[in-house]
This record gives sequence, structure tokens and C-alpha cells, in this order.
Amino acid sequence: MNQLWQYVQAALGIIFRHPITGTSIIPVLPDGKIVLIRRRDNGCWGLPGGIVNWGEDVATSVQRELEEETGLGLVKLRRLVGVYSAPDRDPRFHSICLVVEAEVGGEMMIHDTTEVLDVQAFTPTAIPQAELSHDHGRQLQDYFAGLTTLA
Repeated sequence: MNQLWQYVQAALGIIFRHPITGTSIIPVLPDGKIVLIRRRDNGCWGLPGGIVNWGEDVATSVQRELEEETGLGLVKLRRLVGVYSAPDRDPRFHSICLVVEAEVGGEMMIHDTTEVLDVQAFTPTAIPQAELSHDHGRQLQDYFAGLTTLA
């Protein structure tokens, strides 16, 4: 019985004590503006993105999250900006976030009103740095510096 409990504990640890994989997207419009969303959970601005669903690859997750949160379509993935994995980067849980730059197009429209309050495009100098959620300020700083970050 003791050995069975050890197996159960090990299985629960594997399932529940691993970071969650997610994405953040730096959506760049043809005019060079960057699209941000205002999050419903904390009222802050942030990059669109979310958790990679079971059975979904990262590129599909990027396309889905972009459309759900901004209404925009993915034209082209440009580059990997970084992988961010600090245990405290998201106050909800430990997540590993893959950040990508994406060329986007279409009309901005919120499809997921449970998560998003607003969607707006900002010139790089008008991004509300003091109002950014999570570690999105760092992600954007690395992006503007041309870095590919593993943090």
C-alpha cells in the first residue's frame, strides 16, 4: 500500500508540479504599431497570448490566441524573441512563455471578452510601460533591443 501511495504521489507531481507552456505575441501591424490588450483579470496592458492547448503546436497556439484576443490574423511569424521561464513571471502559476514577433493584419476586434477588456495599437514610443502586466515590459525591451532571450 505504501508503494502504491508513492506512485500516486509521483504521478500527481508529474501532472501538477510542472510549468505550463504558453505564448506571448508581439503583433506588428503594417504601419509598425504594436497591438496590446487590456487584461480583464488585472486591468493592465499586455501582449496577447495564452496557454498552448493539449495537442496543439506553438504556431497554432499563436494564431488562435492572436485571433481570439485581438481579432487579427497572422500574416507571418517573424522571429523568436525569447523563452521566459522565471517561476515568478506570472502571479497565477509557473509558466514557460515563448515570445514571438508576428506580422499581423485585419481588423482589431475582441472575440474573448472573458479575458480581454480592450485592444489597441501603439507606436513603440507610446506603449504604456508603467501599466504592463506580468513581465511583458521585459519582453518588449528585449524585442526592441533585437535580443533573443533565454531567461
